[in-house]
Amino acid sequence: MKVYSFVGESGSGKSYHASYVAGKYGIKYIIDDGLLICENRIVSGFSAKRERTKLSAIRRAIFMDPEHVKEVRKSIEELKPDKIMIIGTSDKMTDKIAERLSLPPVSERLYISDIVSPEEIETARKKRYEEGKHVIPVPTFEVKKQFSGYFIDPLRLFRRKEIEFEKTVVRPYFSYLGKYTISENVINCIVLNEAKKFVSIHKINKVITENYDEGILIKIDLTMNYGVSINHVLAEVIKSIKDVVEYMTSLNVLNIKIYVRSLYVNIYEKGVLNV
Repeated sequence: MKVYSFVGESGSGKSYHASYVAGKYGIKYIIDDGLLICENRIVSGFSAKRERTKLSAIRRAIFMDPEHVKEVRKSIEELKPDKIMIIGTSDKMTDKIAERLSLPPVSERLYISDIVSPEEIETARKKRYEEGKHVIPVPTFEVKKQFSGYFIDPLRLFRRKEIEFEKTVVRPYFSYLGKYTISENVINCIVLNEAKKFVSIHKINKVITENYDEGILIKIDLTMNYGVSINHVLAEVIKSIKDVVEYMTSLNVLNIKIYVRSLYVNIYEKGVLNV
């Protein structure tokens, strides 16, 4: 495995240009912001921007948490990439990440200053510190209610009068050529399709998707078959739905709430009614 590093100061636009640089060098796998990314899709990891404090975000970005390291290492071992690029703010940081993930030493070092002009770096800094926007190289979509048509509505940009914390806008390099949205109905259909795979669920009554700046909240109202272990089944349902929604849409699923409104009893099968 050949390990590349892509280094630039915080807010210099390195994550924005990561997909371009990776494509130029034939690199499919990127480590950035605590995430392992493959061709614009998050494979594993946990974004540092989801941490509540600056210190915990730094620890997440440099893989200080053993469970975090274990998860990403496992993915790398399974995928066996021939090339991987680590994004960081210094050579020391990228070297430390490579060491913690048990990767070979960095053999080729790339720098944002060799890719873009000083003017572009200054523009990226303004986006970062004045508007609180950070970009990582995976797609993002806005969830729209009552949406019709193919990706025609403008992407919502997260704006605040005062930037209290940094937002992560996840978009690949090429997507800056267009605007993307996704229908709420698409999310609901994915949820319904996945939930139907569980024979313990008798009927899905309703699915509601709520959209927030940090991601989406999914609420499911359903009827369970009588006689199953509800807690055990629902834990599996929640994990399965979260995995498939995040995989298929790259949306961050904040939480999934399931409400069991009733139980279905098959009176013939249970012998309640004898014919």
